[in-house]
Amino acid sequence: MIIESQFKPAWWLNNKHLQTIWQKIERRNLLCPVITEQLELVDGDFLEINWTEKPASNSNKPIIVVLHGLEGSVNSTYSKGMMNAIRDNGWVGLLLHFRSCGGKANRLPRAYHSGETGDLAYICQWLEQSYPCAPLAAVGFSLGANVLCKYTGETGYNNPFIASVAICPPLDLAQSCQYIQTGSSQIYQKYLLDMLLDNVARKTQRINLHPYLKLTPEQFRSIKNLWQFDDLITAPLHGFKNAQDYYEQCSGKQFLKSVKKPLLIIHAQDDPFLSPKSIPSNDELAEAVTFELSKKGGHVGFISGSTLFKGHYWLEERSLNYLNQYLDPATM
Repeated sequence: MIIESQFKPAWWLNNKHLQTIWQKIERRNLLCPVITEQLELVDGDFLEINWTEKPASNSNKPIIVVLHGLEGSVNSTYSKGMMNAIRDNGWVGLLLHFRSCGGKANRLPRAYHSGETGDLAYICQWLEQSYPCAPLAAVGFSLGANVLCKYTGETGYNNPFIASVAICPPLDLAQSCQYIQTGSSQIYQKYLLDMLLDNVARKTQRINLHPYLKLTPEQFRSIKNLWQFDDLITAPLHGFKNAQDYYEQCSGKQFLKSVKKPLLIIHAQDDPFLSPKSIPSNDELAEAVTFELSKKGGHVGFISGSTLFKGHYWLEERSLNYLNQYLDPATM
């Protein structure tokens, strides 16, 4: 079901770019204390998770799994804001760092991508075994939101999350990758691409990637957009034929019809990162999916408020209110 959002942007942030970048300015010094834990994996790699508090094994406090966006981390302002909101709500927040994110290099050539649900599945299984009394829910941002949409569709009734919220997912990866190469959106592409290339450059100093990439230094330096990056790096590192194959297999939209447990997707029509073709039609949504569409909001922005230079972070309020419908003991 597609519904109209009740979000109203702050009068002084009535612009998609201001909505997108404002919290990086206002919240640049935001604190979010976490407890970090490292989980060893059978493939020789590891996953780093970050808790708002470490629960007891018999705790029945809801655990909310938070999935960050492309090259994000627990230090991203949207992550810190959501984790703090989860803590303030009396729940436990757990942010999963995708492999190679968070400032700690992973050990294997592979890293992460928009359709990587294996690590999320592992975390869910580990949580169910370690904290069997704690109900689980999830919030994903951007790339992490697409991962969440794909995972909830793949798992159907076996989805361990009682309810989930996906914020600004690139549900059509190919169209969104092309969209971010146009107009003023190119600014964001350069920002993301520079981080991705820097991450790979650091990895090549530790790991020989040539058997996987077969990429010359000249070709690496010639990468000018995200499609090329995915074609030359993401796809071969993760078993896809090329960027198009990766996008076709991992775009979240195709999985929405298979979702069986409550999922709220929040999307702004003026999102500078995402193609309008990321917006699904009603017949592409399962009954359990609510697609909340706003005219304004930018990318992971949605900042309201009436006081100049003092934002109200509506996404946190909306997400937790939605989850509370399903995590409230009276409804469980």
